Amino acid sequence: MIKIKDLSFAYPGGGPVLESITLAVKKGALLCLAGVNGSGKSSLLLLLAGLLSPDKGSIQVNADKSPGREKTLRQTCGLLLQDADLQILGATVEEDLLLGTDPKDKNAREKALDVARNFKLDTLFARPVQTLSWGQKKKLCLAATLIQAPKVLLLDEPLSGLDYPGILEMRSILVKNQTQGLTQVIAAHDLEPVADLADFLAVLHKGKIRLFGPPKEVLDKIKKFGVRPPCSWNKDKEITPWE
Repeated sequence: MIKIKDLSFAYPGGGPVLESITLAVKKGALLCLAGVNGSGKSSLLLLLAGLLSPDKGSIQVNADKSPGREKTLRQTCGLLLQDADLQILGATVEEDLLLGTDPKDKNAREKALDVARNFKLDTLFARPVQTLSWGQKKKLCLAATLIQAPKVLLLDEPLSGLDYPGILEMRSILVKNQTQGLTQVIAAHDLEPVADLADFLAVLHKGKIRLFGPPKEVLDKIKKFGVRPPCSWNKDKEITPWE
């Protein structure tokens, strides 16, 4: 589904942010990108979303090899930013959801309302966005991303700032996406609430992938890269489901 080969990237005037990144994510898998702040997780998501262009290497989704690949990525991948306030553009819940629909679609409002119901936002449909809680804003951003029916969902610290009920709700959404076969890439520095959901774990450190594989094969080695293993990782090398 996703193939990244020998990808490198640096912001103008700065040193390398990502170097020689190579990995593959199969359709329907959930990949967790772990690493300390500044390890390159968010930049890699922006590259996958087609919002940045690599200095070197390539990104393919669905084996697409056409020129103008960033445009293809933008059409294929949906991105949930860490800061919900940077992603919300509409004045109300309804308006923000409608921005992700085809303006020529006569059923756009009903589709937006259906998505709002799925995220328990229908009672807030006419609510000004500045009155929403942080958890409600996170859900709105995710709903607005999913209404565009992306083939790949990219999530930057989706659980940050959420309380316990909010984390449980977000986890249930991620699980539902898994059952529906949606490919997901999650960036996280705290693995506690996501390790049991991940099919694969990639550990980034100083712009390079230092570890990659199923969580059970990687978690014993992550401390030396500044990442704390989840408490759910027990002595029997099993990940207890987080709840």
